[in-house]
Amino acid sequence: MTAALFSAALFSALSLPTLGQAFGLRVSTGDPMTLPVSTPQRRLPLARRAGLSMALPLVLLLATAAAQAALPIQHWTQPSGARVALVESPAIPMLDVQIDFDAGSRRDPARQAGLASVSALMSARGVQAHGSAPALDENALSEAWADLGASFGGSASSDRLTFGLRTLTEPDLLDRAVALAARQLAEPALPEAVWRRERERLVASLKEEDTRPGTQAAKAFARAVYGDHPYGYEMSAATLATLQVSDLRSYLKRSVRACDARVSLVGAVSREQADALVTRLLGLLPAGACQPQAAVPEVAPLAQAETVSLPFDSAQAHVFIGQPGIRRADPDYFALLVGNYILGGGGFVSRLTSEVREKRGLSYSVYSYFAPGLHAGAFTLGLQTRPDQAAEAVKVAREVLSRYVAEGPTEAELKAAKDNLVGGFALRIDSNKKLLDNVANMALHGLPWDYLDTWTQQVEKVSVQDIRAAFQRHLQPDRLVTVTVGARP
Repeated sequence: MTAALFSAALFSALSLPTLGQAFGLRVSTGDPMTLPVSTPQRRLPLARRAGLSMALPLVLLLATAAAQAALPIQHWTQPSGARVALVESPAIPMLDVQIDFDAGSRRDPARQAGLASVSALMSARGVQAHGSAPALDENALSEAWADLGASFGGSASSDRLTFGLRTLTEPDLLDRAVALAARQLAEPALPEAVWRRERERLVASLKEEDTRPGTQAAKAFARAVYGDHPYGYEMSAATLATLQVSDLRSYLKRSVRACDARVSLVGAVSREQADALVTRLLGLLPAGACQPQAAVPEVAPLAQAETVSLPFDSAQAHVFIGQPGIRRADPDYFALLVGNYILGGGGFVSRLTSEVREKRGLSYSVYSYFAPGLHAGAFTLGLQTRPDQAAEAVKVAREVLSRYVAEGPTEAELKAAKDNLVGGFALRIDSNKKLLDNVANMALHGLPWDYLDTWTQQVEKVSVQDIRAAFQRHLQPDRLVTVTVGARP
């Protein structure tokens, strides 16, 4: 076993969450941009405190080893055109697979917004007969996966259509899971009656969501920030009414193609096994080369500031402030990541929390983040506040943002942010699922395969000047969208 794999296996066996829970600590495993400081749930008995004091250095040592060891990502392209990335993780007999296609909601026609999402949903509602294998309705398909102790399903985001498989690697179970996943991927049943039922359920869910002020604010914000770009399209009762089973079938046929697949695997399989497995997973899909898809336009920058104020009788006013941000491939990514941690991504240690919550008591929570994608995702500053305080909260938040864009952070703020981000990096890769998410994102955005190996170095390189210059390049405080829902004078 290589040093890298040994470090990863050892860290996985004695992970921070496991050790933290053993000693009564609450340890977050979320994105390090928003990682809170772990705090004791209660005062620990003396013996356990002594054990904790001895264990924490070991935890930190293991975390550092796992984070700094080179991550061996193997990658290749199959004859079909499918691009494959593999991280061998033999510590436990499990395999996680993610299959991505360039077919997210950014490719939905405007009048059929939601097409990608409902197609992914319906792909799990039964499979057609194949050879000697009988057709399975949604209940039989669910039972088949339960019998295997495995799972497979689809989902759609703005940038991709994704199918995920999780299974044990015991040979017989793995073989049957791959065979069933291949059928579900290529031959979904898409029964008419089930689609009518699901459409009614979705319409009812959308109506219920629209009774919430947060939903109203998020929709208004997306419309204002993205305009006519597909990132701003909304699935609605009207767009769902246009979708027929024939539309779903046509969408899946043109979108789910082996030549366009990006397949990421993390688990207890070798490269040879992974290559054969991917060939089987995609084996029922139509063969042939992919024709280039139509280019999706970029998100247009805002020409001027816009304020949207919607009435709503609620206990809290919801506020979103922002504008188009960056693409994930933007070279300013790390400067903005570190800078945003200081501005509003660092929880209680952020500038926004200090000014809006701590000093003025205007909001329990205030935050900011960038959501970079294949196109410029939104920069969002959000908070909730008492309806009669909304105007003051907006004023303070905008002032903090404007001052930060103009001046940048202090050296002390930068050092604290780097310490937290670098110290929390190991939590990004402490499970197969998190590794899979990272590898799949690297494949989607064309990031270098040593991205995780150099992540902490990229963070450490960021300077105050880098942050100030990046924020000034990408944010224009005089052209912000401001959405309030439920505010009162």
